[in-house]
Amino acid sequence: MSQVPQKLPQALSLSEKDVQKMLAAEVHIGTENLDVGMSRYVWKRRPDAQYIINLQYTWEKIVLAARMIVAVENPKDICAISARDWGQRAVLKFSSFTGATGIAGRFTPGTFTNQQQQKDFKEPRLLIVTDTRVDHQPLTEASYVNIPTIAFCNTDSPIRYVDVVIPCNNAGPHSIGLIYWLLSREVQRLRGQISRAEDWNVMPDLFFWRDPAEVEKEEGIQETTGGSSSVAPVATFGGFEGQSTTTQPATSSQTGAADWGLSDSGSSSVQPTTWGGATGGAVPTTIDSSAASGDAVWQL
Repeated sequence: MSQVPQKLPQALSLSEKDVQKMLAAEVHIGTENLDVGMSRYVWKRRPDAQYIINLQYTWEKIVLAARMIVAVENPKDICAISARDWGQRAVLKFSSFTGATGIAGRFTPGTFTNQQQQKDFKEPRLLIVTDTRVDHQPLTEASYVNIPTIAFCNTDSPIRYVDVVIPCNNAGPHSIGLIYWLLSREVQRLRGQISRAEDWNVMPDLFFWRDPAEVEKEEGIQETTGGSSSVAPVATFGGFEGQSTTTQPATSSQTGAADWGLSDSGSSSVQPTTWGGATGGAVPTTIDSSAASGDAVWQL
């Protein structure tokens, strides 16, 4: 079913780390259906009827696409499009690292063909689409004005009007993000911005789509955790700082003994303590001499 892929130079060969990343992101997982034009990129079919994509073909097409991108003099003449939610973040990150023009979201019909749209009209020299089915409008318009097209295609994706097919799983957010990450890294390597001997300091997670609901949930958890781990209010005799408080009795010494109403010298002859009881009941009048030892005995 699959053909033997051509051998690339040693500098452009697929490394083991990249293979592990592709397998972890499920780039090789296809669908249960197969388009006749994608049969050449299929390795085999699993017992559960899912097709497996040959990753060697995927890497070769990534290198070819990167060489096409580098050949364009002005990077702004390259247009990357993704109408699906889980490809929009990857398109924007790819555009920021390569200098291309990213269109995330709905594509306005007539952007490539209608010159009356002075605000949205574009004349790109190269087009990159994430899904040939969802992004069929820019793909069709590119065929009208003879724009070369690079497309991420799954096993069941139609390849009409596509010049360079990158076989991959274009239905998973991790797979799409990783392919754009690999493409961005290869473009920067061909431009001489980064070395092949060193790893790129940008993580693939930066290209992955994140659910806004999960992001808000994580931010809420962080705020809650941050509030509980903050320093507690400083306790004072009048209560906590910044709050309205009432006057409370304090001990006569800093040792914490409960010698209420006693002087610092510890004398038993003290003035009677008066309490402003709200109920109007009886109040204590004298203190027994045993209060000198620290135990206050109240006599009514």
